[in-house]
Amino acid sequence: MSGHPTIASAPQCLWPVQATLGEGVLWDATAGQVWFVDIKGRRIHRCDADGGGQRSWDAPGQVSFIVRAEDGSMVCSLDDGLYRFIEATGAFEPLLDVEAEVPGNRFNDGHVDAQGILWFGSMDDAEEAPTGALYRFDGAGADRMDADYIITNGPAVSPDGRTLYHTDTLAKRVYAFDLAADGSLSSKRPFVELKDGGYPDGMAVDAEGHLWVATFGGWRIDRFDALGAKVGEVRFPCANVTKLAFGGEDLRTVYATTARKGLSSEELKAQPLAGGLFTFRAEAPGLPQRLLRLRK
Repeated sequence: MSGHPTIASAPQCLWPVQATLGEGVLWDATAGQVWFVDIKGRRIHRCDADGGGQRSWDAPGQVSFIVRAEDGSMVCSLDDGLYRFIEATGAFEPLLDVEAEVPGNRFNDGHVDAQGILWFGSMDDAEEAPTGALYRFDGAGADRMDADYIITNGPAVSPDGRTLYHTDTLAKRVYAFDLAADGSLSSKRPFVELKDGGYPDGMAVDAEGHLWVATFGGWRIDRFDALGAKVGEVRFPCANVTKLAFGGEDLRTVYATTARKGLSSEELKAQPLAGGLFTFRAEAPGLPQRLLRLRK
């Protein structure tokens, strides 16, 4: 036993889709649906809140996150930038080149804040060089806000909009930044260093200001208070937990992606649900997932 209090029900597999690298889970309140991606499988997945209505699309590259925009369209990342994804046809339309000049990089995690700003990170696809960066997309252009990451992960913003959290996965560290009203960042500082095993991956903040961090290789999601103290965890039946999103009408239904990447054939036999989409009920509600503001 972990010694941490119970903060949620036991996770149940909603869709055993066997994603190689499930990521980017999104609760789309507009349609009452769950979206997520398989980065290495190059696929976009969507299902209803109860797991029904499953549908998948092939992507022409490594798609790492997907968000809903204010105009109703979907926006995702591919290897060289941001694209509109057209649900009806499965087409991908270029929106903005980002790091097209760094062919060894790809994008990883993304988050839309309360102002409709998209925060997202890039990383070295070989997971070796510190070529990754954190970007801020204001609906027209993308600005590089921080750099020198091998694997970026989990942008998330506090309920008051004044703190941005961002992960250096291989360093096992989550940083906090002061986030100003104009979108600038300052006072970068360590917020959490993972010491219980695994690597910090995708994140989400709940309505109480606690940070929930998925752990790759750690079999769990951790919950930290606003001072960085661990106050609970949710254990999973598979090792690689990659991202979570609060959803449902009361924002207490959590959806989480997992991955098969890096597991041996023996480990995959022991973890048959690895790569699946999971769900559980949390004691605290999350924050609503915002719509991306696009500017003409």
